[in-house]
Amino acid sequence: MTTSTSAATGGLKRRLGVFDSVVIGLGSMIGAGIFVAPSPAAGAAGSGLLLGLGLAALVAYCNATSSARLAGRYPESGGTYVYGRERLGEFWGYLAGWGFVVGKTASCAAMSLTVGSYVWPGHEHAVAVAAVVALTALNCTGVHKSARLTRVIVAFVLAVLAAVVAACLGSGAAQTGRLATGADATAGGVLQAAGLLFFAFAGYARIATLGEEVRDPRRTIPRAIPLALGIALLVYAAVTVTLLAVLGPDRLAHAPAAAAEAARVAGVPGLVPVVRAGAAVAALGSLLALILGVSRTTLAMARDHHLPHVLAAVHPRFEVPHRAELAVGAVVAVLAATTDVRGAIGFSSFGVLAYYAIANAAAWTLTPDEGRPPRAVPVIGLAGCLLLAFALPSASVVSGTAVLTAGALAYGVRRALRHGRR
Repeated sequence: MTTSTSAATGGLKRRLGVFDSVVIGLGSMIGAGIFVAPSPAAGAAGSGLLLGLGLAALVAYCNATSSARLAGRYPESGGTYVYGRERLGEFWGYLAGWGFVVGKTASCAAMSLTVGSYVWPGHEHAVAVAAVVALTALNCTGVHKSARLTRVIVAFVLAVLAAVVAACLGSGAAQTGRLATGADATAGGVLQAAGLLFFAFAGYARIATLGEEVRDPRRTIPRAIPLALGIALLVYAAVTVTLLAVLGPDRLAHAPAAAAEAARVAGVPGLVPVVRAGAAVAALGSLLALILGVSRTTLAMARDHHLPHVLAAVHPRFEVPHRAELAVGAVVAVLAATTDVRGAIGFSSFGVLAYYAIANAAAWTLTPDEGRPPRAVPVIGLAGCLLLAFALPSASVVSGTAVLTAGALAYGVRRALRHGRR
């Protein structure tokens, strides 16, 4: 089924190896999330922030393991949309794809606005729209060019974060007593923080959604996903410990630019503009990878007529789903002109947690011969996704539930109409 569908609509060329796959995953995870997610998470968990980070990492590990096993078996564009369809049925695949597309479209808007707020404060919406247009155009010229740019972005952001950690911890401003979990940490707050931090960990999905463009995907994807997640976890842990040690949970919760504030408090103001540049570049890298991932899921859903089939076209020269990328870019540009950053984080997390809940349910159905993960992995992953999703701020839960319900209703109406014509 997979091969014939791809042939009918045009195939994508396999260009990405392990290194580029890991870099694309890191470009999504070590993106603007590291610069914006710790503050709202600290507001929820207080000094229990590290517990929230650990919980988010545990759920992310289970999701990554389930996704890697499934991606090795179904190396197609679309990620969990394909896995849910093949293992659980058409509706669950559709719901996963719908949750991913709407959630990650919100993430795209958040990342583009982060670029704008760091590059030109007060004109962030205009810069955000320009960034979306430029990166969409780049993606339309070929995934290998996107991968090369992502390498440069990831290297620069890692260097900036390393400088922040070294400068802050070496300045004498850090206070290790601030790292202890205090009375302000509640179970609900830790769960909410984990849900918000999950926004930053979910980038490894980009590796799976690019499955049709990865060389030897049955080996490459299961290697690349845990590598990318492991590196991202180490970076997030180091930066979070540094921010807590320098700012403390209360100050961190109210710092819109936490890494820059930590550099200032640590007595290295010369590092502040470098951090701002790093945040803007990180957001660009995340936005680049996000547009790649959303457009590939859009391609897969269009192939199955859950989205307009015209979006399933693949460019004959550049071998990319150019119509899907242009459509995604247009929607993101509109959102970037009308939304705000923090509101998008919770909404995005809810949609993506629903996506991974379906991935874990699909992984449960794998047999040992198909590479099934240990049984505890999809169980913990599924339960963790549902728990974190409904622990998010109420506005995110309500809006996320409404959008998923609307998608399910649209599916039901379309299915009823299709059967009525027969």
